[in-house]
Order: sequence, then C-alpha cells, then structure tokens
Amino acid sequence: MMTSLLVSSALVLSGGAGSIPQDSVLTILRLQYDGGGDWYANPSSLPNLLAAIRDRTGLPVADREATASPLDPSLRGHPFIYMTGHGNVTFSPEEGAALRDHLLSGGFLHADDNYGMDESVRRQFEVLFPARDLVELPPDHPIFHTFYDFPEGLPKVHEHDGGPPQALGIFDEGRLMVLYTFESDLGDGWEDPDVHGDPPEAREAALRMGVNIFLYVLGQRVGP
Repeated sequence: MMTSLLVSSALVLSGGAGSIPQDSVLTILRLQYDGGGDWYANPSSLPNLLAAIRDRTGLPVADREATASPLDPSLRGHPFIYMTGHGNVTFSPEEGAALRDHLLSGGFLHADDNYGMDESVRRQFEVLFPARDLVELPPDHPIFHTFYDFPEGLPKVHEHDGGPPQALGIFDEGRLMVLYTFESDLGDGWEDPDVHGDPPEAREAALRMGVNIFLYVLGQRVGP
C-alpha cells in the first residue's frame, strides 16, 4: 500500500497523467500573515523536513519552501500550506476568504503552534469555518501511521505549558483540510540540532511525524 502511494504521489509530483503543475506540489508553502506574529520563525525547519522527505521516500521535493500571503495568486498552486509563530495571527476579510476558498477547493493547512499563537489562531479558525469545530485526532487516525507508526499519536517535542500534545483537525466531507498541532512544536524539532538542543530522539520523532503529514496529504490528493 505504501509503495503504491509513493508511486502515485510521484506521478502527481513529476507531471504524470492528471497531475498538477510540478512547481505547485514539489514543496511546502510557508504562509505569511499579519498581526505581529513571527510567521518566519524556525528558518531551518522546512528545509530540513523537505530533505528528510526526499531522503526517506525518494519523492522529488524541493530544497526550500515557498512563501506567500493568502492573497498571493501563487497560493492556489500549493496544496500544502504551513504556518507557525509565537504571536498574534490576523487575516483580513479578503485574506480569510481566499484562504477558505483554497482549503475548501482541496488545499491543506498545517498550523504548528510555536508557543504563543494558540489563542489568535483558534480565533481565526472560528472566523474561517464558523460551522466547523476543531476535533482531536485519535491515535489510530491514519496520519499517525502513514509511513511511521505513532501508537500514542502526536509526539511531544517541547515542554511549553506541560500539557499533552494535541493534533486537532477541521474536516470537509471527511477530508482533513486543517491540522493544528498544539503543545508539541514539531517545527522546533525540525530545526538544525544546535538551535534548540533537542535530544536526537525528539528531533527524529518530529521529522518522522512531518514525513507522515506530508505523505498523508499527498494520499488525500491521489485518492485510494
């Protein structure tokens, strides 16, 4: 099953039948937002994650992430959006509408709390999707078993407030379109080893979870 997923995903990524343009799926897009939060946090995180995806799966991913705001036309060409930060997050009505339309049209957003964005990002989710709740993903959800197994669900990378790590999702007709990781801080675990001094096992767990998320999103696009 995993071999089939990787082959199908590689076809999509490299221009096979029914593919999306190559430059729209070979990387992860980092979302630039207003409000004062440091959307640019953890600069080495996504290059390291992309390298892990390339080395461990053989998929032809880029060396670096793309960057765009919600109103940038290039947003539509990127099925995987990532956002992080420590501070406030705001979207204008126009930005919110553009992001909502993109997600409802098949896009995916991973919001990774870097400690301090929780209250504002939850508020923005309520504005974007007022009729949809954030629901916790159980440990048996496929995202925790796509490539690596996480029997207990989302790994804990940083202490933060000492709470359990939570993977929360917003769904559209069964498709996970928003993943919010809280009290985990995967992005810190993806950074260069000397940035935070995380133990090797924590960094490895974070990278493995990142690979799972990326492949899970591709699997949603490729289909069963």
